[in-house]
Amino acid sequence: MSENHKTHLAVIGAGPGGYTAAFLAADLGMDVTLIDPEENPGGVCLYRGCIPSKALLHVAKLIEETREAHKWGVTFAEPKIDLDKLRAFKEGVVNRLTQGNGMLRNQRKIRHLRGRGRFVSPTRLEVDLHDGRSAALDFTYAIIATGSRPFLIPGLIPDSKRIWTSTGALRMEEIPQKMLVMGGGVIGMELGSVYATLGSKVSVVEMLPGILPGADLDLVRVLQKSMAPRFETIMTETKVVAMQETSKGMRVTMERKDGSTFEETYDKVMVTIGRKPNTESIGLENLNVRINDKGFIDTDIQMRTDEPNIFAIGDVVGNPMLAHKASHEGQTAVEVIAGHKAAFEPNTIPAVVYTDPELAWCGLTETEAQAQGRRVSVFRFPWAASGRAITMDRTDGLTKLIIDPETERVLGMGVVGAGAGELIAEGVLAVEMAALAGDLKLSIHPHPTLSETVMESAEMFFGTSTHVYRPRRR
Repeated sequence: MSENHKTHLAVIGAGPGGYTAAFLAADLGMDVTLIDPEENPGGVCLYRGCIPSKALLHVAKLIEETREAHKWGVTFAEPKIDLDKLRAFKEGVVNRLTQGNGMLRNQRKIRHLRGRGRFVSPTRLEVDLHDGRSAALDFTYAIIATGSRPFLIPGLIPDSKRIWTSTGALRMEEIPQKMLVMGGGVIGMELGSVYATLGSKVSVVEMLPGILPGADLDLVRVLQKSMAPRFETIMTETKVVAMQETSKGMRVTMERKDGSTFEETYDKVMVTIGRKPNTESIGLENLNVRINDKGFIDTDIQMRTDEPNIFAIGDVVGNPMLAHKASHEGQTAVEVIAGHKAAFEPNTIPAVVYTDPELAWCGLTETEAQAQGRRVSVFRFPWAASGRAITMDRTDGLTKLIIDPETERVLGMGVVGAGAGELIAEGVLAVEMAALAGDLKLSIHPHPTLSETVMESAEMFFGTSTHVYRPRRR
């Protein structure tokens, strides 16, 4: 059996970019059809990514706090992990959000074709529905929001139950005794810290000189120093060169920078070395759509492909592969389709690592400024001078501002410490609004709060920080 439908806008993929685009388009009065294999909107982020991982990170943070509380005169017994209940909590969070999105979709009267879509022409899609039927969908405009999937190196990563991607790790089926995290990026450090807190002996291997590439080294050092005791080891400038499954586990051969090799055996290996855009099997060969040498779809600043009526957003158009970036790209595409003047050209896209402590940054980093040969002023406010951080016994933090010394404009901000992911929003606003250091200095921040560290970082530019004596160099 087959169905035939017509729609003004077809959105392929219901992740944060896709469903945000579909919802906005419906709010603007468009007839919208959303195509996705899941029952409710959410995509990888809600089902198998950002949301379930943050639920587990919340639990891990609580466990770490109970272990630290003896320093404050409160002693807890060692936590007992009920894996079934923990998994149920994580799945409950996911279900609550995805079902809520389903209600919002229905309230907006958006047609949902549950299945996978494939372009057969610039104005028609074929959809293989989840119940075995098929559907044809004629559309005026389309937005490709098919997301990405974990990348595995062919020939190196064996097909084994001992190999996990982030998807497998988030199922939380067991807590392995000994575990290797292959890749010291955001996903690896976040999920590695969860399993380490729950009792696994976790090692991290990263081929680059440091973990969390993209973040400034001074911020990474703070995070790594705080997290190192939870891990067995963090091996940088080391790469995996072979894996072999044995009766005792996955035997992994690793090579150091000097060329020497060594072997270790692990119960599980979690591979988090990147993600690959989902551009195959969606019929792009039937469109005038360009794929660049990295496998991403090329678009202009309005998110339009070379096919004038077809747009692309999110992970399929390139880095950073972040949900909030995809959502704003989706809104841009819909505004353009609606005939409004719009373009995706943010001054900054914030990044957050939700470990404990958290690490976040936005705008120009110190590393980027050095690479560009750009003269900047950098001011770091240590949380050891923050009253609020001291009351929380969380002085393992740092707030830094990157400022143009001539114009006094705030160019970037970085934070490492408890709640850094919340604090970074002020930096995003400052960069987007071209705020000056004086604007942050003169904005009265509540006391005692961690947000004061932003204000005092700005005061340091003028040599007037109350809690750090550091006269401005002239």
